[in-house]
Amino acid sequence: MSVRFPRPLRPGDRVGVTSPSSGVPEALGARIGVAVKTVEARGYEVELGRCMDGGGHVSAPAADRAAELMRMLTDPSIRAVVPPWGGETAIDLLPLLDWERLRAAEPTWLVGFSDMSTLMTPLTVLTGWATLHGNNLMDTPYRVPEGLLSWLDVVALEPGSRFAQLPPGRHRSSGWDDYAAFPEVDELRLDGAGGWRRLDGDGPVDVEGRFLGGCTETVCNVAGSRYGDLTAFAREHAPEGLIVYVEACEDGALEICRKLHGMRLSGFFDAANAVLVGRTSAPGAASMSQDEAVLDALGSLGVPLIADVECGHVPPYLPIVNGALGRVVHTAGRSELVQTLS
Repeated sequence: MSVRFPRPLRPGDRVGVTSPSSGVPEALGARIGVAVKTVEARGYEVELGRCMDGGGHVSAPAADRAAELMRMLTDPSIRAVVPPWGGETAIDLLPLLDWERLRAAEPTWLVGFSDMSTLMTPLTVLTGWATLHGNNLMDTPYRVPEGLLSWLDVVALEPGSRFAQLPPGRHRSSGWDDYAAFPEVDELRLDGAGGWRRLDGDGPVDVEGRFLGGCTETVCNVAGSRYGDLTAFAREHAPEGLIVYVEACEDGALEICRKLHGMRLSGFFDAANAVLVGRTSAPGAASMSQDEAVLDALGSLGVPLIADVECGHVPPYLPIVNGALGRVVHTAGRSELVQTLS
């Protein structure tokens, strides 16, 4: 069965904003306004949902968050749904979503990263919908470095489109902007240098497969369940195999090592032709670095392991379409990630 790609957004289409996980504190409301204006500047209408409260670790009770997400994903007038950012416990929505209804519905773009992986990866696995691992709404006002795209660029592409992204060679070394003091900030401070690195050897990489993955700290909790059965997805949708991407948000190297081992034992990497590892600022341990954690858990896979890819919590952001047919090239003089929406 083919992966199903949402139709491209056109001026006049609506974008739904809801917080399936954490909401937005009142002090950051001005940043939401700036981000909404960025989306509207593309010609889209924006609907702000009711589940946006930032007073606790979630924006609303689970039933309310699930109902609002379901409504937005199945409303034919809403063509994309994006959260302000991630959070901690989006996993509580999984048993509350109507997966059969979603499987029967016309696909809508679901966008985001971090805790949104807890929803996007299952949506792709269980329904065959393509989903977009990329900037959240709060990140959208930033100008995109040369070589990369914004999620707003990707959702406007026709099915069958092919696009390439190149690592810019620059990244943010530490810290986050103060949205309360500077809600209109739109320039990323990219004060660190460095490109992709191969962890498992020195040879060139040129590999194809369908993309699927997410944030290690969140997708590890669904790996091995029906919500994170990448082997079943590959069997049904990706006979060519997968390019699996993972990234560490904040957990130390030993914890990431344990989680990656568990994901490997659950079959999460069984269909992988390569593994992309997002650049991370998460700490190492006295006895193990983040690189060593990946090698300890995944080195026995015998597939290329490419680190410092722009698919994690260290800006800038390289959007990856879950379900897209992809090619990854990494040589001494060239790094490129190509995606085809078919």
